[in-house]
Amino acid sequence: MSFFIGLIIAIGSMLGGFMALGGKVSVIWQPFEFVIIGGIALGIFIIANPMPTVKDTGKAIKEAIAGDVPKREDYLAVLGLLFNLMRELRAKARNEVEAHIDDPQNSPIFTTFPRVLKNPELTNFICDYVRLLIIGNARPHEIEALMDEELTTMRRHKLKPYNSLTVVAEALPALGIVAAVLGIVKAMGAIDQSPAILGSLIGAALIGTFVGIFTSYAVITPLAQKIKVTREKQARIYIIVKQTLLAYMNGALPQIALEHGRKAISAPERPTIDEVENETVMGRSEAPAAEAA
Repeated sequence: MSFFIGLIIAIGSMLGGFMALGGKVSVIWQPFEFVIIGGIALGIFIIANPMPTVKDTGKAIKEAIAGDVPKREDYLAVLGLLFNLMRELRAKARNEVEAHIDDPQNSPIFTTFPRVLKNPELTNFICDYVRLLIIGNARPHEIEALMDEELTTMRRHKLKPYNSLTVVAEALPALGIVAAVLGIVKAMGAIDQSPAILGSLIGAALIGTFVGIFTSYAVITPLAQKIKVTREKQARIYIIVKQTLLAYMNGALPQIALEHGRKAISAPERPTIDEVENETVMGRSEAPAAEAA
């Protein structure tokens, strides 16, 4: 919603200022200039990126516009799931814990936290590293290095739409010039016409430069930045898993390990210690035990 509010303010200010100067809005409407600029921009975007990135960019745009980022409830769900898994690791045999990791969709622990299960990538990330904990041969610093490498790779992949849109945004002013040049070429073909007609054609040609610059700096660049912020917030939840599990591997009790994970949450979304205890340690964490009984 904030994207549309900002876009309306930007377009409204531009059109309002132009009209206040005595300009006619109808002059700005040059659909073929838009076709030239938009078509070339789309073409170079497809040329420069593999199809999975093109599709992921569409998904990233939807996520950015909808504000699809983890909420406080998502953080609490992840912390609750990790607490239950760590408690199982301390209290039960390895094969009993492995049953939860091997089939999370039917695990009484995982099914208690559907917010985590609906994210297969996050679920697999948790299962992979809990499995390494169960095996017990890897040292904490080795696990941390492996996590860092995976998170770096994940971030690089998640930010491909941001990088590709940034390239398009940088090219748009030049594409506007291309459209303007084509418009000037058309105007030169009417050099023998009256000044009014010739002036109209030249004005229409210059709209191409305007559209290229405006679209670059007022639409695509802010959209790319919003995608970057959204994807980085989505990746932040993996840092919580990393910090919690590493603290547990280094000997911290489950309750203390949760605090390591909680501190990795940005301050505006970070739940309080009491909220974490009520929702994970004292609350939902009892559900699997109750079901098992």
